[in-house]
Amino acid sequence: MARPNRRLKRYTPYVDGPDPLAPPVDLAEALEAIGEDVMAGYSPERAMREFLRRGGRDQAGLDELARRVAQRRKELTRDNNLDGTLQQVKELLDRAVLAERKQLARDVDMDEGDRALAQLQLENLPSSPAAAVNELNGYDWRSSEARQEFEKIKDLLGREVLEQRFAGIKQALENASDADRAALNEMLADLNGLLDARKQGRDTQDQFDEFMAKHGDFFPEDPQNLDELLDALAQRAAAAQRMRNSMTQEQRDELDALAQQAFGSSDLIDALGQLDDNLRALRPGEDWGSSERMAGENGLGLGDGTGVFQDLADLDALAEQLAQSYEGSQLDDLDLERLARQLGQDAVVDARTLQRLERALNEGTIRRGSDGQLALTPKAMRQLGKSVLKAVADTMSGRAGGHELRRSGAAGEPSGATRPWVFGDTEPWDVSRTITNALTRGSRTIQVDDVEIQETEARTQACVALLVDTSFSMAMEGRWVPMKRTALALHTLVTTRFRGDDLQLIGFGRAAQVMQIEQLVGLDEKWEKGTNLHHALLLANRHFRKHPNAQPVLLIVTDGEPTSHLEADGEVFFDYPPHPITIALAVRELDGSTRLGARTTFFRLGDDPGLARFVDAMAKRAGGTVVTPETDDLGAAVIGSYLNARRNDAFGGWGRDEEW
Repeated sequence: MARPNRRLKRYTPYVDGPDPLAPPVDLAEALEAIGEDVMAGYSPERAMREFLRRGGRDQAGLDELARRVAQRRKELTRDNNLDGTLQQVKELLDRAVLAERKQLARDVDMDEGDRALAQLQLENLPSSPAAAVNELNGYDWRSSEARQEFEKIKDLLGREVLEQRFAGIKQALENASDADRAALNEMLADLNGLLDARKQGRDTQDQFDEFMAKHGDFFPEDPQNLDELLDALAQRAAAAQRMRNSMTQEQRDELDALAQQAFGSSDLIDALGQLDDNLRALRPGEDWGSSERMAGENGLGLGDGTGVFQDLADLDALAEQLAQSYEGSQLDDLDLERLARQLGQDAVVDARTLQRLERALNEGTIRRGSDGQLALTPKAMRQLGKSVLKAVADTMSGRAGGHELRRSGAAGEPSGATRPWVFGDTEPWDVSRTITNALTRGSRTIQVDDVEIQETEARTQACVALLVDTSFSMAMEGRWVPMKRTALALHTLVTTRFRGDDLQLIGFGRAAQVMQIEQLVGLDEKWEKGTNLHHALLLANRHFRKHPNAQPVLLIVTDGEPTSHLEADGEVFFDYPPHPITIALAVRELDGSTRLGARTTFFRLGDDPGLARFVDAMAKRAGGTVVTPETDDLGAAVIGSYLNARRNDAFGGWGRDEEW
């Protein structure tokens, strides 16, 4: 018997832990998608999970891997049936009978009575392969070819029932000698003795080592202890039982009867039955009871069929891992060896990339705040803001007369601040910052990413208040995410290009509040009635008064008339249609903004006639302007208005109106 060398070591694909040579993953696409979902109301963690599930433009996600797993499982159950061993036995039996009939026909020296009896026995064999094999056990074969074919049946059955329990042994036992079979019987006896000792709590590592030293060639998996051996044997035996459960009763009866002929005796079946009982007792958690419907055309033998049922178990486990639906799930739970075995190395490459993405996102994108809630990190917010601002810039530069954001604020006197160089910048380098960046990176050469330039400030400092409507109509009309994107784009522009300006974000629904950008980006849709412009203007004017030397810029985004105001006792008053007092208080605060010198722009969303009349009247009263952008153009409209204000010499005038 040809036996594998259990000491042979081979180089295998890298599947154990993170690949230390893998290049860093590109988080830009992931961060943009996660940011979009967060702005749409998803939690940061859920947004990350959704991206990993969807994947990117050139990256398969968990859903695609799960689809491949499901497709592979479908193919196994659709293309195969469980008649393989019975069909092989029938073919061998037919060849033996045919060879015997030919011999009977051409043997001229044979007694005619013996010939007739033999032919009669062959012609009246039972249709059941098991019954036919049993009847022919005592037959006196005249054809040596027929005898050899018939003996192959017993050899095949022995190798098949062993292959069900020990993967790969079928080929190793081909043309096995009596000594090989004796060694096999001895191994089974010793194995059952070892498992009996485990059931009684008497097994030791020395016993296991002695068993492996004697019989290790039967176990190419090279288990290091009895538990590893038990796991491998029980998984295989449970797959064999699931295969048996999936057969018809007729198939089971045929195979049970045939199995008694394995290697010409029932000793092997008795030893394997004892092994199965031991494995069931020691590993009751394995799936011993399920079944599958197999209705394909490819007949599976007992050994190959057991392998298919192990594959099905692998695929079910992978499907659960890819679903990530259990508590504490993470992509490092993926069994990459199992994935490679079932879907190939391409799937492993995709899975590894997703694992690296998850680790990178957890390390640099999401953090748990002091309140215990997960939120985007400042680094992630900056990256997201740059992406949103770039999209706005692309929109603006695509229009005639549009603004080019990378040139904004480029001319004038140095402001004392620096910023990273981008293509097209002509300002002088800040040499000390550039060299420091290179040294910090541990390099003796300067790269593009190290370069910082001196910012210039051509305009007076601005004090900016962006008032964004957070009432339920903004959510209902699909304006919630564009509103957030607008605020994030303006915040990014101010904090990266106009650091001397002071921006305050104010959300106003039934009441108003000053909001940090992280708070606004993560704000869930508010399904409450009320548009409290009065309260928002109160907060804006307070912001303006804190910066008396700066030019006030008031930007108001709304899709509804004021329907609530703040009363003297701090309570909120709401009424619809708008109450005259609510309108009067909003007008009073707008007049206050005008007295402070605020340059005011209203961004009216929607076609409500009442809102149009109100906004037009308010803008006229404040000497401001009204912009009516489409929802998708809101960010470009707000950014354009802000830049228009900065372009006017010392904020001395508005310049031309933009068409949106």
